[in-house]
Amino acid sequence: MNRPWYKEFWPWFLIAVPIITLIMGGVLLNLAISTEDSLVVDDYYKEGKAINARLDKEAIARRMNITTDLTIKDGSIALEFHSGIPQDGNAVKLNFYHVTLEERDVSVLLSRDASGIYRGYVEESLDGKWRVSLTPIDDSWKIQNILYLPHAGKMKFNP
Repeated sequence: MNRPWYKEFWPWFLIAVPIITLIMGGVLLNLAISTEDSLVVDDYYKEGKAINARLDKEAIARRMNITTDLTIKDGSIALEFHSGIPQDGNAVKLNFYHVTLEERDVSVLLSRDASGIYRGYVEESLDGKWRVSLTPIDDSWKIQNILYLPHAGKMKFNP
């Protein structure tokens, strides 16, 4: 006694494979069209020149012998200079660049208090891996490091 074809397993399996493939292809095509590659750069030459300029600014920070301790606790940021203190006492910029999500990037302006410690506050959560850069207002030097937050205590933040 033969059963009808639609009651068998193998015809349905053979029909399901191409249908699932088409559905997954459509989902992937939708993702490819609707998302933006924020980490891809169009002008590689210009980016290469900018990297060299950044390396020069880091070399200036090394020559100035800048040494600092960075403390981040519950959004409160404290930066203490041990050597290479900016003479003019102007504020410094601390930029947090998320390693994969551009929309999580944060920039904080740290101003000097009476005790000589630069302080600022950030409301966003800073948990995870960050590329952090410290520059004065005039961008004459730069310190850049990778930090894993949260971190208890002081972190050496030197060039």
